[in-house]
Formats: sequence, structure tokens, C-alpha cells
Amino acid sequence: MSFTEHPEFPAALALAERLADAARHTARQHFRMPLAIEHKLDGTPVTVVDRDIEQQMRRMIREVFPAHAIRGEEFDAEGSGEFSWVLDPIDGTKSFISGYPLFGALIALLEGPRAVLGVIEAPALAERWVGADGQTTLFNGLPARTSGCRSLAQAVLYTTTVDSFDAAERQHFEALSARTSLRRFGGDCYLYGLLASGFCDLVVEAKLKPHDFLAVIPIVTGAGGRISDWRGRALDAGSDGRVIAAANEPLWRQALEALNGA
Repeated sequence: MSFTEHPEFPAALALAERLADAARHTARQHFRMPLAIEHKLDGTPVTVVDRDIEQQMRRMIREVFPAHAIRGEEFDAEGSGEFSWVLDPIDGTKSFISGYPLFGALIALLEGPRAVLGVIEAPALAERWVGADGQTTLFNGLPARTSGCRSLAQAVLYTTTVDSFDAAERQHFEALSARTSLRRFGGDCYLYGLLASGFCDLVVEAKLKPHDFLAVIPIVTGAGGRISDWRGRALDAGSDGRVIAAANEPLWRQALEALNGA
């Protein structure tokens, strides 16, 4: 049974939209305003806004679905069970703190290990992609569709930054990008929205955490795309953080071959 047929689907979808609304409101209040910046143990930045948004989301989920588990970037996991929410309150904190508008909030709902609902919210731009298992992805309420590009030679490739690749990963990325038409950088989760709406054709990333990619799975697939790890395996919470997303199956297969030296 598709999750869209599950009795909890309407309430889950409505809640996901409200979570995105809350993230948009709070992030816009603080974007391009003075902020105290801290650094986590891994050296990545965090602000009070990241934590505030996640706390708001957690409260809202507990009010509607007290039996659902919650996992987020900033706080410890809560609960267990069939359904779990995975939250990234600000995906692209480096962009957020430097005034770059392509940061976002990511909201995923998992049924067991599988992402069945996902939201990419881009607060600064008032743009939102919503994907659900068995449904067409929506961009600001209208159907989204990936591009018709089926050739690496014509493809537009994005990654957030080559700094995320180690030496070996960088070689693989360069082998792929050398065969594409154009490569661009920067965007975090926003890149998957661009892919879903047909504005780029490939996204390749490394060292992502589950909260960075689980929400984008139903968005990419619901728009006609294909997403996996670098070996072509389905993504789940145990994946190694290397992600490739493509506009369609033929392009995905070509990109995998180029990425892995075939």
C-alpha cells in the first residue's frame, strides 16, 4: 500500500506543510540579521535559529503524532516506532549566516526505513517542493517535472562544493563533470529542487548525513528523477553519504558509469 493510501497521510501532509511554514517564518525573521555563531565539535557552524526551528518542529509533531519518532540535526532522537520524522532545520547554515539565500529546511517522514514524504522549504525565496510516495512532486502547489535531458554531454551538473570531496571522491567527480555540458556550485538542498523542476540535470554530493538527503528522495522520484548512492544502491539512513540524483533513469545510468570510471 502506498503511503498516500494510509489513514495518517492527510494529517501527515498537512503537518509537514505547517512545519515548513514555521521554518519559513523563523528563518526569515533572522536572515541577514546579526547572529551569534557557534561551532559544533565537527567544526560546522550552528546558530540559535537552527535550534529554535527544530524545537518548534518537534513540539508541533508531538502535538499531532505523539507516537511518532523524531530525529533531527540539532537534538537527540526521540521515540521509536513505525513512523519517524527526520528534520534539518537549516540545511546550508553556512549559506544562511553569510546572507546567501539558497539555504533550506528539510522535513522527511519515514515509514520504517523508507522516506514516504519529503519537503524542501526555501524560506528566503518563499519556494517549496513537496514529494509523497505515489504522488507527483509539487512546487509551490503546481506539478514539478525533471528535464528531458538524456545525454551527459548536454547535462547541467551541480554540487554544493568540491571541498566536501576527499581526494579519491574528487577524482571521480572530475571524471563525471568533464563529460557534462556545464557544472555549477552552491545550493545544498535547493539543488534537488532545481533538479525536480527541470533546471539542472544532475546533483552529486558526498559526506551527507541522513537528515541532508532523506527528505529529497520522494521529491526527486516524484518528479521523474532517480536518486541513489554512488554505487546505484537505494538510499536509507545507513547510506554512506555519497548521493547522486539525475533527471531520469538513462542519465542516471550514464552518470553512474562515468562517476565510477566505466
